[in-house]
Amino acid sequence: MATESKAEEPRYGKTGLKTSRSAQRRLESLSPFELKDYLTRLARNRQNELSASALLNAGRGNPNWTATDPRDGFFLFGQFAMNECRRSADHALLAGMPKKTGIAGRFQDFLDAAPAGRARDFLQGVLDYGVTTRAFDADSWIHELSDSIVGDNYPVPPRMLAHCEQVVHDYLVREICANQPPEGRFDLFATEGGTAAMCYVFDSLMQNGLLEQGDKVAIFLPTFTPYIEIPQLERFQFDIVTIEASRSLDNPALDWHYGAAEIARLEDPSIRLAVTVNPSNPPSAALSGRERNQIIDIVRNKNPDLMVVTDDVYGTFVEGFRSLMADIPRNTIGVYSFSKNFGCTGWRLGVIALHEENRFDRDIATLPGEWKTRLSRRYGSLTPAPETLKFIDRMVADSRCVALNHTAGLSSPQQVQMAFFALAYLLDPDQRYKQLTMQIVRRRRDALWKGMELPEPRDDRNRAWYYVELDFMLWAKNAYGEAFCRFMREHYEPVDFLFRLAERSGVVLLDGGGFGGPPWSIRISLANLSDQEYADIGKHMHEAVAEYLAAWRDGKARVVSGPGAPSGVVGADGRRGRNGSPGKNGDDG
Repeated sequence: MATESKAEEPRYGKTGLKTSRSAQRRLESLSPFELKDYLTRLARNRQNELSASALLNAGRGNPNWTATDPRDGFFLFGQFAMNECRRSADHALLAGMPKKTGIAGRFQDFLDAAPAGRARDFLQGVLDYGVTTRAFDADSWIHELSDSIVGDNYPVPPRMLAHCEQVVHDYLVREICANQPPEGRFDLFATEGGTAAMCYVFDSLMQNGLLEQGDKVAIFLPTFTPYIEIPQLERFQFDIVTIEASRSLDNPALDWHYGAAEIARLEDPSIRLAVTVNPSNPPSAALSGRERNQIIDIVRNKNPDLMVVTDDVYGTFVEGFRSLMADIPRNTIGVYSFSKNFGCTGWRLGVIALHEENRFDRDIATLPGEWKTRLSRRYGSLTPAPETLKFIDRMVADSRCVALNHTAGLSSPQQVQMAFFALAYLLDPDQRYKQLTMQIVRRRRDALWKGMELPEPRDDRNRAWYYVELDFMLWAKNAYGEAFCRFMREHYEPVDFLFRLAERSGVVLLDGGGFGGPPWSIRISLANLSDQEYADIGKHMHEAVAEYLAAWRDGKARVVSGPGAPSGVVGADGRRGRNGSPGKNGDDG
């Protein structure tokens, strides 16, 4: 994206930034992740100018840790599986396929001969968990893992491998349902990360007549931007109802919880679907007991037809987390990704969970006759009785345009790694890994606050602290007063702070406004840099605020007139609001 030329800058009040205010206006309409790429280029240019400086990219939530035991176990198990392949045929360049009979005994022999270490101990736990805890047939369990890790067959069933599904189910019950699941069980669909799960859910709700264009969809804000952007696409065109978090605390990190009046909007029976990321992204706030109970009451007593999608990817960072899928399972589609907890974004491991008794199947069964005829044609190639096909199995088919249902499903090696990640928790009764990841993000939060010269925030038990969303204006108001805030609104774009950090300090943060937060809010990932680097980011943020203060105190904002200059009040780069009027949310953009 081209930047503004220096010729466009006014004579007075130059910011010194490469990107002028008018360019910022155009760029702030982008998705935060697209804007991030632009800011990253600016920050990298700064890094090149000052070779000693570091690019500090806290814009994306890719964690900088990797869970070791399940990965070491995966690669060691792969050696065993290849040994099994060579038992069938070994011609140097090719081998056969693992044989089931006696494979569990051979695996035990392999473990007994393997070097002592955590990987061997982990795999012994894998074997024992399946046989002792889950009562799997030993040969069936080890053969599924062996055949799958080699990837020599299509995933069967395509929805999810039978034994791996039960293991992941146990993980979700323990970590997402606070080990207190509802009666019955969840059916799982293994997907290519949480993003694929989101796409499949929205698509199948439309394909099966459970949602139609123009339907009201409630979205809890702030939230992960695709949940804002997908419903507005031409294919969906939903009528969006926002459920907005409170901004009541004096701390710039806010509390990000939902007032009773906001949640009460879900009582409207015309709202067909509610979508929440819980804990939220970016505020990292889990629903409190009060909020959760109000939603439960609405679904049970006031709007029983409400469908709910809950994305619980950050749940493991909150002690005792409990998902809505545990409390209102019949109305809820659960989405979970392994990427953040286990540092495995590159593996693309996600899962959709749907209770075996759910309203989605019920509603499909009660569709009008024309819809039933249409869906019988759509799914008729899969079964002689398409009307009995469960909604989760329709999602699997829809993910491959129905005709390719026989080749659907997450790759089998990915499913083995997913099961091993789940087992890493199930085999850790003291939750040592969980506690370690929680400590990491909280320690980085404290380093960031120290760098900003702010008192440490109150440690809300419902906060995951994977991200921080800071309200710049609240920070400024608390520290310097409302007059300074007015100056900022009048003379700068809400994203100016982000550009200043990127161009001056090589720091990349995201625009919280793009996630449905306040227009001057800032999203900071606490997952992907070192403690010291977060302290450095805080310091750079503090220094950037000092520059604005200097401009305010020195009276550098001026009224400019003359050829080519806009009329009216202008800011430090000589620009004014969109279309000559106050910008969005009352800010003079």
